[in-house]
Parts: sequence; structure tokens; C-alpha cells
Amino acid sequence: MATDLIEIDSEKPDASAIDRAAASIRAGKVIAVPTESLYSLVADPFNLHAVGLVFDAKGRESSRSLPLIISDLMMAEDLAKEITARFLVLARRFWPGPLTLIVPAAAKVPLKVTGNTGRLAMRQSRSGVVNALLEKMEQPLIATSANISGQPTCRSGIETFATMDGRVSLVLDGGACVGPGNTTVDITEPYWRLIREGAISEKEIAECLKGT
Repeated sequence: MATDLIEIDSEKPDASAIDRAAASIRAGKVIAVPTESLYSLVADPFNLHAVGLVFDAKGRESSRSLPLIISDLMMAEDLAKEITARFLVLARRFWPGPLTLIVPAAAKVPLKVTGNTGRLAMRQSRSGVVNALLEKMEQPLIATSANISGQPTCRSGIETFATMDGRVSLVLDGGACVGPGNTTVDITEPYWRLIREGAISEKEIAECLKGT
């Protein structure tokens, strides 16, 4: 597979670059794009062939889930089996932003995307590129870190191209990404659980969830 590279403005991406990226996703391909803090692999979660290509690109075990990125709370409600008070409190406080929430997946979410767990990780991003793609596609998208499993995540377009050359069809190069990454919280159980601490601290999550 030949991997193409297109330079973009990560805050105000050119419409033609977004069109090209969206066409690749619709064709069942995997692309790489910049987000707020790192580069992500993006694909259609409802295309099982594309889902398989994401696992292949990362060398990721199929028992691990793939996070989705969404445009708004309505899209989140469509993907979650249920929306809890805890979910709403966190989403309204931290979205769009660096918080990934793990929830029970709705039946429409392919089991393969959840790593056969029935649980779904999702977030709403501030990224100009991601949001332009979501607006164009009018659906949620897989957005998982651009790296080979077990290796550091790529934080520049050139690094992503070097790592993912031949593994993805297109890299949108928006320069360097900086930041501590996302905080991930599992709210599928009666008690919430911090999976990964990133830009949002465990203390901030705890304070937000007092009384829920």
C-alpha cells in the first residue's frame, strides 16, 4: 500500500484535504490525522474490513477495543447502551476535551470495535481536523493512537508517515502535536475507575463526580 502525505493547517484544514480524507474513510481505508496531543489512526467503525485494517496497522490484539471520536452528546447517546448521570456530569464538564469515557456499547456498535467486551471508549475532541472530518462524515469515527502497539505514539506528521508508511493510505501532516494526552475513565461499573491519567487529573474527576 502506498501512503500519501498531505500538509495541512491543523486548526483550519483545507476543505480539499478533508474531502480526500473522507473519501478514503468511505472507501474502507485507514488514515492518520493530528489531534490536540498526538496523531490518531482514523477509520469507519461500521466497516468491519476497515476495523480489521486498524488492528493490522497497529499490530494490535483484536481483544483490545478501539476508541471512537464523536461530534456531540447526541451521537454519544446513540452509541451508548445507556446514559447515566455520571456520564452526563463528566461530558458536560470536560467535553470537548481530553477525556475518554468507557461506557456499555449500544447494539449498533460492532462487537469487534469493543474488542468483544461490549464496552466502548469515546470522546469529543477540540481538534479542528477531527471535527471537520466528523462534520463531513456525519458519523462517529475510530480514533486510536498512531503507533505500533507497545511503541511510543507519533506526535508529528513526518514521524507518523515514517512509522505508518505502507500501513495506512493517507497521513494529514499538521506538524507537531504536544500535550499530555487523554484521561480515560471507566464508568461501566457502580464505581468509576481511572484507567489512564492524562491532561485531566484524577482529583479533578473525583471532585466533578462528588455526589453521583
